[in-house]
Amino acid sequence: MAKKTIADVDVSGKAVLMRCDFNVPLDDGLQITDDRRITEALPSIKSALDRGGRVILMSHLGRPEGKDPADDAKYSLKPVAERLHALLGCPVHFASDTVGDDAKAKSAALKNGEVLLLENVRFNKGEKKGDADYAAVLAAMGDIYCNDAFGTCHRTEGSMVAVPNAMVGKPKVCGFLVEKEIQFLSEAIAEPKRPFVAIVGGKKVSDKINVIQNLLNICDKVLIGGAMAYTFSLAQGGAIGKSFVEVDKVDLAKSLIASGGDKLLLPADSHCGDDFKGSCNKQVVEAGQIPDGWEGFDIGPETIKKYADVIKSAKTVVWNGPMGVFEMPPFDAGTRAVAEAIVASDSTSIIGGGDSAAAIQQFGLADKVTHVSTGGGASLEMLEGKKFAAVELLDNK
Repeated sequence: MAKKTIADVDVSGKAVLMRCDFNVPLDDGLQITDDRRITEALPSIKSALDRGGRVILMSHLGRPEGKDPADDAKYSLKPVAERLHALLGCPVHFASDTVGDDAKAKSAALKNGEVLLLENVRFNKGEKKGDADYAAVLAAMGDIYCNDAFGTCHRTEGSMVAVPNAMVGKPKVCGFLVEKEIQFLSEAIAEPKRPFVAIVGGKKVSDKINVIQNLLNICDKVLIGGAMAYTFSLAQGGAIGKSFVEVDKVDLAKSLIASGGDKLLLPADSHCGDDFKGSCNKQVVEAGQIPDGWEGFDIGPETIKKYADVIKSAKTVVWNGPMGVFEMPPFDAGTRAVAEAIVASDSTSIIGGGDSAAAIQQFGLADKVTHVSTGGGASLEMLEGKKFAAVELLDNK
C-alpha cells in the first residue's frame, strides 16, 4: 500500500524530524570517502526547506560500543554536518548530543529554512532499546516525522519505530528515497514484467536462503553465483578443492535444487586459482571438478555466456550478490559480464544494495540501470517478502 510522502504534508512553519541513513564511509582522517547516502537524502530535506519548514535530522554511523569515548569519537556525525552545509548552502547546525541539553536547546532555537543534525543516535543506549523516555524527547522536537532511511528500515531501533509511535496525532510520512525503494523492491516485484530473472550471488547460502526460496516462487529463473555456488556443487557430489563452502548447509542446498527444478540455474564452470591473489596460477574447470589445492573465485566463460543470454531476454531483473571476487581482477569477469548483460537488456533492473551496488558503481554502470538500492540488509529482507514495522506505521495515502 502506498505511503504518504513529505510532499503530501504542509511543512510551512513546522519542524520535520527526519530519520536519514548517513552511515557513510570515513577514512583515517575522518574525511567522507563516498557521500552518496547524503546526496540521496537531499531531495527530501530540500522539499521541507523550500516550502518553509525546518529540518531536524537523525542518523546512526557505524557501531559505537559506548566503552571508550575516544574510540567512539570516530563515529561522530560532525563530518556529515559539514558536508550537508556544503551541499545545501543553508545553515546546518550540529548538536553534540541526541536528547541532551545541546540538542534540546538547538532544536528549540531552529529557524525555518535551517537544518539541525543531531549527534549519532547510537551514542545513546535508548536507541537500541527503543526506550520510551528517549523516544519521547525526540518526538517532542518534531511536528512531522519523516523516514528517509531505507538502509535501516528493516530494524526496529528507537528512531525508526519508538519515536514515530510516540508522535501521536502527528503526520508520519516517508521521504522520497524510501518511497522509491518501496516502489521498486516491493511493487515492481509484486507485479513484474516477464520473464522475471533473479541473480543471487555472494558468499553464504545461509545469508540468502529465504531470498532464494521466495524468488523461486515468483521468478521465471534464478541464477546462482559467488562462493555460495560451491555449497550447491558439493550438494551435487562435486569436487570443490579448497573453495569456501558451508558444509552444514549442504542439505539445504539439496532441497533448493529439488524444489527449484529448471528455474534454478547453477554455474556450469568455474574460474579457479591456487592462491587468493590476482597473480596466482589460474585455470577454468567444469563445475564440480575443482582440483585439490585450488579454489573457485569466479564463474567461468560457459556460465557467463549462459547467464548473459538469460538476462538479456528478461523484462525484470533483480540482482543481489556478486558472481565472484569482483574486487580482484581477473576474477571480476563474471560479475562484470552480469552487470553488462543487465544494462544490455530491455528490463526494469533493480540492484539490491551491498556488494552488487558497489560492483555496478565500480564498473561505471550505475546510471544505466533502473534502480540501485541504498540498503543491503533492507533490500534482502524486502526481497524475502518481509514487512517492516518502520514502514507499516507510516500514514497511508
